[in-house]
Amino acid sequence: MAQTVASTAAKSSFTQMTSVMPIVSPLASSVKKDKKLANNWKTKPVSELTDAEILAMPDDEYMNDTQLAYFRQKLVKLKNDMLSNAGETTEHLREDTVVVPDPADRATIEEEHALELRTRDRERKLLKKIEQSITRIDAGDYGYCDETGEAIGVGRLLARPTATLSLEAQQRRELKQKMFGD
Repeated sequence: MAQTVASTAAKSSFTQMTSVMPIVSPLASSVKKDKKLANNWKTKPVSELTDAEILAMPDDEYMNDTQLAYFRQKLVKLKNDMLSNAGETTEHLREDTVVVPDPADRATIEEEHALELRTRDRERKLLKKIEQSITRIDAGDYGYCDETGEAIGVGRLLARPTATLSLEAQQRRELKQKMFGD
């Protein structure tokens, strides 16, 4: 059964969900590192490195200057993308402020606006986390768990650059929330 969505703005934020699988970062021991890429970080500039090359770096090079610069660049790019999306949302909402006599059309437009604003609100919260992550890079705390102090892991940081907890600490926190509520 196909679903239709009224506007391109809604289409861009709409995703068809058939089954929801939790996203679980692979443990450091289960991540396969490509040996061919292990030393590429020594010869390439940070701007040309890929996720696979960062992941292939030796464990004793965890959160060295190259990795910190790579994650800073990744976070800044994510931040800039979100800020440009926010500007596009503002323009889109201004364009759609025409009076529509049909109540069904008006309801559709208002629902699209509400969806867009909810998406931007989530991005606004993520922007705060991005800023905090950049601050952590500057302070030298990035990549280490807030609760335990152990390494979060490159694989987890590539999947979620704003992570502040190791996988185990995050699982404990989620289990506690599930058992005891917020």
